Amino acid sequence: MILFALGSLSLQFPNFIMKKNLGPSDSAIRFFIAVGILILFLTQIITGTLAMVLLIIGAILLLTGLTLTCPLYAILGINTCREPE
Repeated sequence: MILFALGSLSLQFPNFIMKKNLGPSDSAIRFFIAVGILILFLTQIITGTLAMVLLIIGAILLLTGLTLTCPLYAILGINTCREPE
């Protein structure tokens, strides 16, 4: 097991990364927001730096929604998953 220390926060891998903490509704919301951002970009409603920032945020939302894992939720101790692990 690998242990990383970040200030007073210590993260243990693989338990920290692989634990599911997103429920189906949270995952669906993230997916639809990511798709909405992509549609706004493809229709050129958003452009430039704003588009790049929103695309990065959308990619993060899509990745966390598909993997059902949010590292920020894990740090804050939030779990919207219905099934405890």
